[in-house]
Amino acid sequence: MPDTPMAQVPALSLAQNATDPDGFAAALGASFERFGFAVVSDHGIAPDLIAHAWAETAAFFALPDDEKRRYYTAQGGGQRGYTPFKTEIAKGAAAVDLKEFWHVGRELPAGHRHAAVMPPNIWPEAPVDFKTTFLALFAAFDQAGGVLLSAIARHLGLAPDWFGPAVKDGNSILRLLHYPPIAADAQGVRAGAHEDINLITLLLGAEEAGLELLDRDGRWLPIKPPEGALVVNVGDMLQRLTNHVLPSTTHRVVNPPPERRGHSRYSMPFFLHPAPDFLIESLPACVSDAHPNRYPAPITAHDYLHERLVEIGLVKQ
Repeated sequence: MPDTPMAQVPALSLAQNATDPDGFAAALGASFERFGFAVVSDHGIAPDLIAHAWAETAAFFALPDDEKRRYYTAQGGGQRGYTPFKTEIAKGAAAVDLKEFWHVGRELPAGHRHAAVMPPNIWPEAPVDFKTTFLALFAAFDQAGGVLLSAIARHLGLAPDWFGPAVKDGNSILRLLHYPPIAADAQGVRAGAHEDINLITLLLGAEEAGLELLDRDGRWLPIKPPEGALVVNVGDMLQRLTNHVLPSTTHRVVNPPPERRGHSRYSMPFFLHPAPDFLIESLPACVSDAHPNRYPAPITAHDYLHERLVEIGLVKQ
């Protein structure tokens, strides 16, 4: 794949995984190694479920601000429920992001060993189908993410089920994002340049222009997926686990042209995390004399997440 300003993230089909798993793993791994991103169609998440989720998302964010703030818990670090407009800031950024969002996490049974660090979900009174819709969407994202992780494992020379124990009961987050209409002269951007914290992110909604990745040549490359496709990117945890064989690429969401600034933008990223007690330790196959270990000290996924949440302003020290 040529390194030129016109390079594009290739469109892959997850259907290939059923007929040619090694070929799909190689294509996915190559896209990640080159861009840190992949575009994946035929991901298996039902279109009717996605359409209903978009409707529920728009209905919730259309509620009055006072109603939405009933579900905001400042001490919760944004892990569950609502986070108001202009709360999150990209690491090192000078201006807060122009967005509001809602987080859905994994439902754990009573007495689960991770209950102390994975709080229960918060559910709004309206829309009425909100809980059932987003529990179903969380499960669908979780299943698609497991298939992608299996392909990543094959690409890395690991057993196809290597990530299974790592992500069992993982602290994954489904984020419902609303970028409200903004003034033509609005300061800041919808989401400042950043990298994701988790293993991989699966994103719906990138058809609306704005998502860009920072390419190798220092240029911002727009990401243009086909309708309904997932945009999948490597997070910092996977970058650390693979000793940067799979890079976590800087990306942002820029403001639209003036004629589109009066419109809302919605997206739904699923941040796939390992379990809190998973030890992030460089894979031996990703360490060599030519590529020495950048991270000799391992860290648990929970401790790493906490460090990063402090950096982006969702957790106060």
